Amino acid sequence: MSYRNTHLLAYAEGQPCTLCRSVGSTVACHANSVALGKGTGIKAPDYYVAYCCRACHDLIDGRTGKLGRAARQELWTTAHQRTVAVWFLEGVVSVRSRRP
Repeated sequence: MSYRNTHLLAYAEGQPCTLCRSVGSTVACHANSVALGKGTGIKAPDYYVAYCCRACHDLIDGRTGKLGRAARQELWTTAHQRTVAVWFLEGVVSVRSRRP
């Protein structure tokens, strides 16, 4: 079973796109890499998402534009890194010590 977290997915709503900064259609765009857990009919874990608007999501997924696979992967990686930064900076995700 892949990791699912509805809070990480829902937090995308209302956020600016991490690539073009537009607001209004941002969703959690899952990784398309088998190495990151994607499979036929299986989405990657929810910690492998990037907050992207519809246009950027379509570009990354190859539904629009003429970008090659490497360029699309680079866009997603940039968006994912920015998304993780948002999680920490806005307190969506935090680190807690497990020291005794």
